[in-house]
Amino acid sequence: MTSPEAKAVLDKIVGQVFGYQNPFTLEQFIQKFAFDVRLPAEVHDSTTGELTWASSTNPTKFMTLTNTREHLKDTEFMLPKRPLNNIQDILAAWNETNYTATERYTESINVHESDCIYSCENVFRSQDCSQSKNVLFTDSGHHSENIAAVQRSKNITNSIRVDDSQNTDSSFSVSWSNKVTKSFFINDCFDVMECMFCSHIAGKRFCVANIQLEEAEYRKLEKEVKRWILTG
Repeated sequence: MTSPEAKAVLDKIVGQVFGYQNPFTLEQFIQKFAFDVRLPAEVHDSTTGELTWASSTNPTKFMTLTNTREHLKDTEFMLPKRPLNNIQDILAAWNETNYTATERYTESINVHESDCIYSCENVFRSQDCSQSKNVLFTDSGHHSENIAAVQRSKNITNSIRVDDSQNTDSSFSVSWSNKVTKSFFINDCFDVMECMFCSHIAGKRFCVANIQLEEAEYRKLEKEVKRWILTG
């Protein structure tokens, strides 16, 4: 997924969640909404020097998955037999082949600046995602579509900043919750729809800060909250 393609997906997600045109560039969005999401980091292939992306930067030597496959074709990553007399000899030999693979994708298409992606389509700067489509700046998103800045969640659609949650649609800033629709700033809730700034409630609609409102009252505040999120 190229940067322009990622921007188009972001525009779609922001429009779905807020009903407004996306005012952010990709980098502005990261700084504002994905600042605390663990994302792949830039590293360099130790054999070619080319820029690549890795989910873990603890190792010191990297090689793109594509390059590791080329080495497998040429040498099967085997070294000529040599004396291994002590642990120093073993570690020296291991150091010659112990590269951490980067940009690891399996059964996925249109993936860019990402690592550990499984059965996904259209992924940009994300990691540890599976069975998902249109994924941006996400760490561990599964069975989801049109998501950005999501962490450790599944069955998420058209949403931004969701963590440790599932079954969430068209929402923003949802944490440790299930069955959330068209809501904002939700924590530890179940089965809520069109609620904002609510915690520990279930089966509610048109609540703000755990206070039940009439729909007209809610709609008025909803517009103000959306503008505040996008411009504050």
